[in-house]
Amino acid sequence: MTSVRRPIAVFDAGLGSYSAVELLHRRLPDRDIVYLADRASFPYGAKDRAELLAVVGRAVRFLAGYEPSAILLASNAPSVTILDDLRSPVPIFGVRPPVQAALAVAREVAVLGVRSLVESAELTEFLRQEAGSELGRVHAVNASALVELVESGDFLFRREHTAQVIGDFLDTLLETHPEINAVTLSSTHLPWLRDYIERARPELQLFDPIEGVVDQIRPLSTPGTGTVLGLVTENDRYPATEFRSMLARLEIDLELESVVIP
Repeated sequence: MTSVRRPIAVFDAGLGSYSAVELLHRRLPDRDIVYLADRASFPYGAKDRAELLAVVGRAVRFLAGYEPSAILLASNAPSVTILDDLRSPVPIFGVRPPVQAALAVAREVAVLGVRSLVESAELTEFLRQEAGSELGRVHAVNASALVELVESGDFLFRREHTAQVIGDFLDTLLETHPEINAVTLSSTHLPWLRDYIERARPELQLFDPIEGVVDQIRPLSTPGTGTVLGLVTENDRYPATEFRSMLARLEIDLELESVVIP
């Protein structure tokens, strides 16, 4: 097993969370990282609260065995719904829409996420708490069609198609809510599309929830060798070979060790 020293542990059930690994590795290049793709529990977003607490709690306990300096739940839906109820022996962070930061500089804000998140009662309550009397300036928007551009690899291999889909999506969004001038990328897939969004609508200010989390994790982390240790769980429906193929399609060079979470 690859040796890591007080790593930052990052996990999710899908592919999008690797954008968090890349950002952490870029900002903190000498920190070791353990990246867990919990494919055996895919997708987190389709699970109810009790199921999420069970599968995410198991992943946290498993990652604690690597003696991490911090753990990052790099998935927006469980970060909004259950993060505060998780027990962890080390500091645990999530990715939540940076609504207050966006409202501070914007007329209106679009919170882009997958359908299960934007239609959830938990997100509605989160936005109410974050925005308060300014809630009318915040719009939760289903961006599942954009997430699929990453899952499919289209954003790499069908660039004109991707640009067209994103352009049409943003045109419709701004026709419906013309005062929107800030967007939160509240799916970990969406930062992969940042360049496309900026080219389509350069006037929009983009807020990545992971950006602020890096600043919170930095003082807790310990210098190491900059190693990224990749782990993957699997089941019959979501085999590790399929996930390795997804990484290869995205031109991500990361060796993955198959593991079982008890």
